[in-house]
Amino acid sequence: MVSIKLDEVRFDEAVNEAIAVLRKGGIIAYPTETFYGLGVKFDMPESLQRLYDLKKRPAEKAMPLIIGHRGLLSEVVPKAWFASLPYAAQSLMDRFWPGPLTVLFPAKEGLPEFLTAGTGMIAVRVPGESFALQLAKKTGFPFTSTSANLSGTPPAVNAKEVMRYFGKHLDLLIDGGQTPGGLPSTIVDVSGAGIRIIREGAIHRREIENHLAQCSSDQG
Repeated sequence: MVSIKLDEVRFDEAVNEAIAVLRKGGIIAYPTETFYGLGVKFDMPESLQRLYDLKKRPAEKAMPLIIGHRGLLSEVVPKAWFASLPYAAQSLMDRFWPGPLTVLFPAKEGLPEFLTAGTGMIAVRVPGESFALQLAKKTGFPFTSTSANLSGTPPAVNAKEVMRYFGKHLDLLIDGGQTPGGLPSTIVDVSGAGIRIIREGAIHRREIENHLAQCSSDQG
């Protein structure tokens, strides 16, 4: 396992190394705007299986993704649906991306079931300002953003905790020091006729409801 400290190398060198490991099917740990996350490339079933096994993650729990820009939704969301995103969904992304808002979309056919857990849905976000965001902007493909912890345990907020959980079983650890922690991302479902808040997290329910109410007023 390779460990890279961000304060000891050029930032772009760390990003390029992370991309190389992802492309080869490896598992990386990296700092986000909240906790450390674990990443594998979205279209590599064997790597996704390895990640599930490493985390001891229940098979019925889907694996969320991060992307660097909205255009990459076309990799994981059906073309027809992506081309006609509901106004409310577009407005939420305009307001809260980049940031701790995970959005549930209908999943494109053919995606590994590890990403959907058989639900037909895919969870995606553009992360807030962090190494994760800069990495996502440069990869050109989605990758996983599941928290760096064993299932049912607290997410890691620093490299030492990541090592305690996974040690040599990772292929690359990007050590960005202490992350802020706090609440996980808020999850909203935009796949139906309206917007449903599935989990309230770093973005409060009232903030989303007020924003959607303003959207309705603007459309009216």
